[in-house]
Amino acid sequence: MELAGLAGLLAAVPAVALLGQSGRRHTGVARRAHLLLAAGGALVTAAALAGLATALLTEHHHDTAPGSRTLATAMAVGMAFGTLTLLAGTVALPGAARGPAAALRHVLDGLVIAAAIWFVGWVLLARPTRILGSATPYQCVAVILPALLAVLGLGLTGVLALHGHRPRRHSVRVGAGVSLTAIASAGVSGGICRRGDELVLTSVLLLSAGLILVAWAVRAADRPVQATGDVLERGGAYAVIPMLGVVGALGWHLARGGTLDAYGYFGISVVGLALVARQFLALDDVRRYTVQLRQREKHFRDLAHTDPLTGLANRRGLRLALLAGGQERALIGIDMDGFKTVNDLRGHDVGDAVLAEVGARLKRNLLAGDVAARLGGDEFAVLMHGDADEAVLAAHRLLAVLGEPYEVDGGQIFLSASVGVASTGELLHDADLALRYAKQRGKNRVEQYQAGYDELLRRRGTLTGELRHAIDRGQLRLVFQPVVALPSMRPVGCEALLRWTHPELGPVRPDEFIPVAEESGLINRIGAWVLENACRQLADWLAAGHDIWMSVNLSPKELHNADYAAQVADILTELGVPPQRLVLEVTEHAVATDMEELVRRLAELRETGVRIALDDFGAGYSSLTQLRTLPVDILKIDHALVAEPESRTGTAAPLVDVVVRLGHRLGLEVLAEGIGTPAQREVVEEAGCRLGQGSLFGWGVPAEHLESRLLSLRPSGPRPLPAPRPAPSANAAARSQLVRLGPGMRQLRALLPTDPEFSASVGDQNVGSVDSDREMRQG
Repeated sequence: MELAGLAGLLAAVPAVALLGQSGRRHTGVARRAHLLLAAGGALVTAAALAGLATALLTEHHHDTAPGSRTLATAMAVGMAFGTLTLLAGTVALPGAARGPAAALRHVLDGLVIAAAIWFVGWVLLARPTRILGSATPYQCVAVILPALLAVLGLGLTGVLALHGHRPRRHSVRVGAGVSLTAIASAGVSGGICRRGDELVLTSVLLLSAGLILVAWAVRAADRPVQATGDVLERGGAYAVIPMLGVVGALGWHLARGGTLDAYGYFGISVVGLALVARQFLALDDVRRYTVQLRQREKHFRDLAHTDPLTGLANRRGLRLALLAGGQERALIGIDMDGFKTVNDLRGHDVGDAVLAEVGARLKRNLLAGDVAARLGGDEFAVLMHGDADEAVLAAHRLLAVLGEPYEVDGGQIFLSASVGVASTGELLHDADLALRYAKQRGKNRVEQYQAGYDELLRRRGTLTGELRHAIDRGQLRLVFQPVVALPSMRPVGCEALLRWTHPELGPVRPDEFIPVAEESGLINRIGAWVLENACRQLADWLAAGHDIWMSVNLSPKELHNADYAAQVADILTELGVPPQRLVLEVTEHAVATDMEELVRRLAELRETGVRIALDDFGAGYSSLTQLRTLPVDILKIDHALVAEPESRTGTAAPLVDVVVRLGHRLGLEVLAEGIGTPAQREVVEEAGCRLGQGSLFGWGVPAEHLESRLLSLRPSGPRPLPAPRPAPSANAAARSQLVRLGPGMRQLRALLPTDPEFSASVGDQNVGSVDSDREMRQG
């Protein structure tokens, strides 16, 4: 019989070899689990082989019960170690548990089931039941250890069937194979102990079958498994049913007159301790998951009140800060001027980078307790502690900080900001009104809320609605302000100015309705109407023989239309206007958006033949580098520079002189606008500026009025020769002269009284006798 058992065990050897080979092929957790299964199978097989071989060789020495029990105990210990290793490998399999903590919970759950099975088995085997009768293995203590591991294997298999991660069948098959091996180990030990050959042979065959099942299940599960499932391991049948079984078995045993011995106490104690340990782990899991849920709740709450791009509070976060109340507070509303152009021309990635930098600058300028927020798009706000005066000072500081250049993708972007301040009442509403008023009044400024802003807001809504129909209803008209040559004050050009007269609202100022047109998107349609009508009037004047040019203001939104240059060319061609007779004026504010794109757009316009004027020069953004790069032909000195000398000494004009000399050095014509007094005209003439515009030479007038002035100045006959000028005194002051070196190259040089050209330079250029292209120094 021992030989038959040895032969049966030989079938387990290939199974152990397959497990070892599978372990060598894997890495990480799978490798450890497969090697544990291989080691456990090898220990069980070796213990069984050693025991059977010892029984075969010493059969005549172990006829007595003590000898059989000693051999059985040795075999039981060896196979118990092997079975325990097999169980460890089963728990370590990928997919059996998410981690060590989950594996420990599975073991405890399996221990509850195993202890219940043990107790029920004890009731059935103990007196008075004695279900096996005289075959009860009370004298074979060696059976106890493998029997304990067998019931533990059964319990663990049941837990894997309930809570193993899908696909569960492979883990369950491995557990079933290990359980079968453990039962067979108990059978082999019991058979050796009681000298039952049939039991030994049957157990050996079952042991080989169990190891083969393990090897087959592991090979079938030879794929990666993602362990996911219920984090709380719901389902308590694994604990309730075993406890019901223990209570029922104990009641039936006591009712039959049975008593509890050490084996019974052991089973009940294991069940209780395992349940307590399992409950402790469950409570620990609940605590841990509760902390995680609180952290996630806080995280999502922060996300709900935080702007993800800048890290500032969002509108909800600002509202919460406003509801908090507390000491005296003020709200500063901020809107970045011209930011939409950055998105349109450079893309949203660059725009996001600019917004992130705006947020960073706001953070760096916050005081303790202040809250900065991004309300949406390019609109920001700062909630600060302090009174109205402190808030205004802080607003001016932020205006300067936000107006600094933004370094993006190796280039600079210039933006200004409009700021509104509110310190009483409904802060968010009032700050928004003040902000909108700041944008309406020209942007790049700070406005403090006043009660009249509500009326202004209602008027702005009315203007937006009425402006949509102003063209169709014939409410828009053009007036023309002359541009004169200095010092003769002869008109050589004009600027077309838009006026709006509403039948109910009356005359509406351009500085009021132009921002409305830009914000509402009407500026493109209105700008096209202005350009067409201005060019039509210019064509009529040129056809009538007037030597004049016309300038038209160009909105940044029009400039950034991709087909604007083509629209200008089409209008000039249709009306027969020479391109050099049209000047398009772009303000310095357009330079603040995107220098590279602006240069490209202006170059496209110049290719049509029109000339470009940089309006309001000296009022804001232009640097010398930008001035050298911009494709412009005319510099229009801002009226603030022209009026500045009178606010100081009344005679000195250092800034005007610098701008004029700079423009001439760069080959540009210079036009001083806003000349309103003879003193200002003298300052401009002294600086060498040859073109002027302002109320001193006439306001904007209808076309027929300007045409009458042009007719009155036109010579009726041949132009008389200029009277000879007296020779200059040798002590006369030196003058300056613009010398043309080549196309686009000019130089200002000193002209002394002894130079032949000195007397010819006195006076102004006879603008009416030259082509406009030469008069404007277009090379």
